[in-house]
Amino acid sequence: MSLKLYNTLTRTKTALETVMPGQVKMYCCGVTVYDYCHLGHARSYIVWDMVRRYLQWRGYDVQYVQNYTDIDDKILNRAAQTGQDWQAVTQTFIQAYEADMARLNILAADAYPRATEAMPAIIALIQTLEAKGFAYAVNGDVYYAVERFPTYGTLSGRRLDQMEAGASGRVKDADQKKQHPLDFALWKAAKPGEPSWESPWGAGRPGWHIECSAMVNQCLGAEIDIHMGGSDLVFPHHENEIAQSEAVSTSQLARYWMHNGFVNVGGEKMSKSLGNFTTIRQLLDTPLPILAGATLEPMALRLFVLQAQYRKPIDFTDDAIAAAQQSWQTLKEGLLFGYSYGVQLQWSDRDNPDFGNPANMRIADTSDAVQRFQASMDDDFNSPGGLVVLFELAKDLRKAGNILNHQGEPPAASDRLQSQWQTLVCLAQVLGLEAQPENANPENANNGDGLSDSAIEALIAERQAARQAKNYAESDRLRDQLKAQGITLVDQAGGVTHWIRD
Repeated sequence: MSLKLYNTLTRTKTALETVMPGQVKMYCCGVTVYDYCHLGHARSYIVWDMVRRYLQWRGYDVQYVQNYTDIDDKILNRAAQTGQDWQAVTQTFIQAYEADMARLNILAADAYPRATEAMPAIIALIQTLEAKGFAYAVNGDVYYAVERFPTYGTLSGRRLDQMEAGASGRVKDADQKKQHPLDFALWKAAKPGEPSWESPWGAGRPGWHIECSAMVNQCLGAEIDIHMGGSDLVFPHHENEIAQSEAVSTSQLARYWMHNGFVNVGGEKMSKSLGNFTTIRQLLDTPLPILAGATLEPMALRLFVLQAQYRKPIDFTDDAIAAAQQSWQTLKEGLLFGYSYGVQLQWSDRDNPDFGNPANMRIADTSDAVQRFQASMDDDFNSPGGLVVLFELAKDLRKAGNILNHQGEPPAASDRLQSQWQTLVCLAQVLGLEAQPENANPENANNGDGLSDSAIEALIAERQAARQAKNYAESDRLRDQLKAQGITLVDQAGGVTHWIRD
């Protein structure tokens, strides 16, 4: 089977053919670090993390780069509003970004270039564009001449003459220096009190678009395999990146352009102006009435994102979030099956300190579950189809757990259940969905109230002794004590008692 992905540039779904066989160079447009990340960021970076993980699972050597825009008008405005140094603002929100992404189980990029650290490369690229006639300087500013690039508008499907007509009447006084209304700034002359860098055109700072062109080239080379970002970046940001990079190169900037869909809130596009703007940390840290006052689990948010095809819009509603939380509980129960029942099923590796680590698991590539999962994901990273396979496995394991609790005997051979569990754990990790008990050591695992497995077993032994002595009051007291701490006992024939964490 070949992996196919939708290319915004060609508007078709085509097989992945990389520049270097077996290698994938990916660049993702990162955040402008002036505020906390919102749900749109969560959607975008969960999706690209999923793409990266799947490519690695398929055997590709992936190099993943994501930039920080750390000089921008929004950053300077935030600094002015808070009375902070602009660099303190960027550092604060870079750290906040890293914390938010870690909660969502998003792998760190291989490199996080910053615009302020790429100034020599940015200036050199602008100089090359100017020398080739694609850029012109006016009073310390430098603009890109869009008319000099014949294929401008190809990515977004816009024609230059139509865009020019649409821009008429909206030209500001500051734009009178431009030779064409759609020409965009490569370098901006310094303003009083603002940070600046020396350049051949005088002190100033770069435009937004040129930063990414320079950082892509600096980190990954002239041609990469996949360039990613939100749908809102198709025009003008990615269109301008292509114009800048390909004007000075003999190769295309990226073979494939991938864009994720928008996040809507109650049917409307999320925006600060509409008052429906929600940050990741607000969502995860605020008790929600729809969840009976509980907070949303980070993996439930990740699952919510992956339940939609990445190119389609998703609608954030109370009902959708409640459903995602409930679905995550089902999946989590399946992912924790081995920790809950491995001892009872006499799995030989249950006491291994590395138990549950997918790196130590070997699942059959030819199994029906793996084949169906791969078929879905090979079709433009169809995560909803992949989740169908995961939920089937999780529900089967949950059913097996219930039978074990109530009958004491598994519904299938122990090794078959172990294979199903390992398949679930490995495939779920490809989507970044992971669950661990609070303490993976089966002798010390607890339910969050300090009651370990060994303590539970000791209380059950005390209860058994009380029952044998016909001290039923003490037996009931011990049963009620366990129940109060979330432990349900199931008495079976032959004097055997199993227990379940509620």
